[in-house]
Amino acid sequence: MKQDTTATDAGNKARMVDIAREAGVSLATVDRVLNGRDGVNAGTASRVQAVVQRLNYAPNLAASQLSRGRVLQFDIVLPAGGNTFIRDLGEAVLAAERDFNAFGVKPRRHLIEGFDPDALAEALRRIGRGSDGVGFIALDHPAVREAVAELAAAGVPVATMVSDLPQSARIGYVGVDNRAAGRTAGDLMGRFLAGRKGEVGLIAGSLAYRGHEEREAGFRSVLRERFPNLTVPALVEGHDSVEQSATVTARLLDAHPGLIGLYNIGGGNRGVAEVLRRRPADAPHLVYIGHELTPHTRRFLIDGVMDAAINQNPRAEAAETLRLLLGHHTRPGPAEPAAPVRIEIFTRENLP
Repeated sequence: MKQDTTATDAGNKARMVDIAREAGVSLATVDRVLNGRDGVNAGTASRVQAVVQRLNYAPNLAASQLSRGRVLQFDIVLPAGGNTFIRDLGEAVLAAERDFNAFGVKPRRHLIEGFDPDALAEALRRIGRGSDGVGFIALDHPAVREAVAELAAAGVPVATMVSDLPQSARIGYVGVDNRAAGRTAGDLMGRFLAGRKGEVGLIAGSLAYRGHEEREAGFRSVLRERFPNLTVPALVEGHDSVEQSATVTARLLDAHPGLIGLYNIGGGNRGVAEVLRRRPADAPHLVYIGHELTPHTRRFLIDGVMDAAINQNPRAEAAETLRLLLGHHTRPGPAEPAAPVRIEIFTRENLP
């Protein structure tokens, strides 16, 4: 007797008809289960999903979306303000529509108040009601975690970007390892200062961002382990604002004369640089390290105001977030882990 190997032979790709036959259901039932639609009892859905996994079914994403004329609306929620990296990230989200158009994906960008967890939670609920998936830069707060749980319970996948919200119902995180980024900054600071003894100031956007908190922890840990000659007298928050970052930088220089290093954990690099340019006598040999390669930080590196920029690629993060959300709709089972985002280091000598 010849064995039927239509769906299981190596090199053969399982089809919806194979799943229907193996599970003993109609094609319409398989379609409803694969696309998360109502009308299938739990036992039948479980049987179909078991066959999907056993046959390693991989749908033709473009064909399945376009054949139905279905559009997946993905909403990316970003903090408003003058942060150049966030602006570039938002533009990358909109530009990614060209690459994801074949999959029936339509991305939308939303700008909201970035440092108010209650406002962020309410925005997630409001935007999520009409969305097929939400990506956002997370504030680590119970109100935000609860909003994510509500969206997940309603079947709306949520992905975090740039700054994570672990122990939440999000399907994945897209961004650099922020603790490693902070350790990298600490290593660079210690090497650039080459045994000098003194104080290094820290400027964060907000420690409500877990990513900023992790960068601070990584930076301090490297100084404790390998550069005990360097101490951190204070950490101030500039809220990723050019104006506020300039104000807190000036206060740091006033409160700690002789400061030999500055690490800007978040945004607002223009504000920090403006103060250092305006007051060169207060910091004649100060090492300044920040994040993200933008037209502004590129100029600061070339001019010698900034010594190093630790970068993450906004285009890669936008695309990976959309891919992660798309996978929720097109792949059975748990979300596929997001591809890691590389940490890049730029100085004036290796600018692209």
